[in-house]
Amino acid sequence: MATIDLNQENFEGIVTGNDMVIVDFWAPWCGPCRSFAPTYEQMSEKFPGIVFAKVNTEEETELAGYFQIRSIPTLMVFRENVIIYSEPGALPASGLEQLIEQAQSLDMAEVHKQIAEEAAEGQ
Repeated sequence: MATIDLNQENFEGIVTGNDMVIVDFWAPWCGPCRSFAPTYEQMSEKFPGIVFAKVNTEEETELAGYFQIRSIPTLMVFRENVIIYSEPGALPASGLEQLIEQAQSLDMAEVHKQIAEEAAEGQ
């Protein structure tokens, strides 16, 4: 599966409509972003059950601001509508593959339980 471009209009639908979405926040002028792009595309082919998406921070300034993107590239992993990873920096192929495998193996029932407990404590 090739990567898809996210924007203000389709972002929420893509993230909420899929079990796992990996988002690459990037910009055309960013050298590390351009260097990382082939690795990201390669992983999208290797893991067809995952949505690999890109947000051009130059065009989608509201999205970049909402997620407080201060450095690019920044990778963000959503699983069952929860951000489980968000870090700036380009990863080598082996690092990205390891991140994906760890994200897939997370016990999301436990994650949702922890979120609910934290919310209850905050009330």
